[in-house]
Amino acid sequence: MEKFQKWLEEHLAPVMGALGSNRYLLAVRDGVVGALPLIIVGSFFLIVAFPPLPPEWPICQFLKANVAKILLPYRMTMFIMSLYAVFGMGYSLSRSFKLDGLSGGIISIMSFMLTMTPAVVKPELKAGVAGFVLPMGALGSGGLFVGIIATFIAVNIYRLTQQSKFKITMPEQVPPSVARSFEALTPTLIVILLMGSITYWFNFNWNATITSLIKPLVFATDTLPGVILISFLYGFFWFFGIHGASIVGSLARPLWLTLLEANATAAAAGTAATQLPSISAEPFYQWFIFIGGAGSTLGLAILLVTVCKSKYAKDLGRIGFLPAVFNINEPLIFGAPIVLNLTLAIPFVLVPILSGIVAWVVTSAGLVGRVVVSAPWTLPGPIGAFLAAGGDVRAAILNVVLIVLSIVVYYPFVKIWDKQYLTMEEKDNA
Repeated sequence: MEKFQKWLEEHLAPVMGALGSNRYLLAVRDGVVGALPLIIVGSFFLIVAFPPLPPEWPICQFLKANVAKILLPYRMTMFIMSLYAVFGMGYSLSRSFKLDGLSGGIISIMSFMLTMTPAVVKPELKAGVAGFVLPMGALGSGGLFVGIIATFIAVNIYRLTQQSKFKITMPEQVPPSVARSFEALTPTLIVILLMGSITYWFNFNWNATITSLIKPLVFATDTLPGVILISFLYGFFWFFGIHGASIVGSLARPLWLTLLEANATAAAAGTAATQLPSISAEPFYQWFIFIGGAGSTLGLAILLVTVCKSKYAKDLGRIGFLPAVFNINEPLIFGAPIVLNLTLAIPFVLVPILSGIVAWVVTSAGLVGRVVVSAPWTLPGPIGAFLAAGGDVRAAILNVVLIVLSIVVYYPFVKIWDKQYLTMEEKDNA
């Protein structure tokens, strides 16, 4: 074990550290996280439009008659999430290069929009006058990977023009905001010519091409082996002190959003909760795998305050229990600690894998509705699961069952760990 640990520290840790601090991955993370409030709030309108109530109730009849209007906030937020995420990614990446974040965000959106070809229509009220309609699907999660590429292209063009001095420089007397606008003229022109030429003159279909390339990744993510692998990697990295969510989450989140948006779109079209296209969108992990945080440590927190006898374990339980209820488990991870602690690391890795398998089987069998809402991650488990599954009580029950499973798996390892501390405390007091 010591040799294996040394090899990981020498070879894997530097790679993971570099990956976790990569400016491009951080930009993607910042952009998606920045759009998260819109995704969370917007997705709740799906529950409002399709409440878990008997359809004959008057309120349900009213909602059904006005479903198109009720879903408009969803369509203007979560349904076009890529538009918001691209601005955040452009802003973050520009700031990492010490460029003006606002200009970088705007240029990134322009680059993204130039990957789309508007459809020509004739508005009913103005017969004979051509109008244009944007492909809304390309603005949702389906266009997120196109947005990432467009952002990277745009910001690097902006960076190169600034570094090469190939820009319009204004006198010092000009206000900084005006000067930045003129400095952005050159990269704006280059991005328009480049992206516009590729899309409109070479007839390159960005969305279709990128979708075909990432389709295998999306498919693999929404499989049981994919769930097991992601669950394992979260715990594996944490064991060596590497923030699992920063590494795995940054890579998987665009794929998770694609799956979630596919479910939300199907739900908005009236598809039953058990018939939605995807199982393992991000809320699936939040409410059925990482209950209480990475490692499903809510079960660990419950054991610390109920069965442990050592003073250290009891004190840690008192400190870490309430945060764990709200899915904040850093006090437990660093207090136990989980890092390089093989006794607790085994269940820390094993519980999410077992929970993922159980949740996948139950959900794929149609016994629980599939996730459709990105509920706030700080909600207590059963409540978050209930909301994430569109108001499905069975999801809350599954969450409780999985908490019990985590307690059962953690129990023998916690007893061993607690006994070690109890022996040390007895020696100190002797």
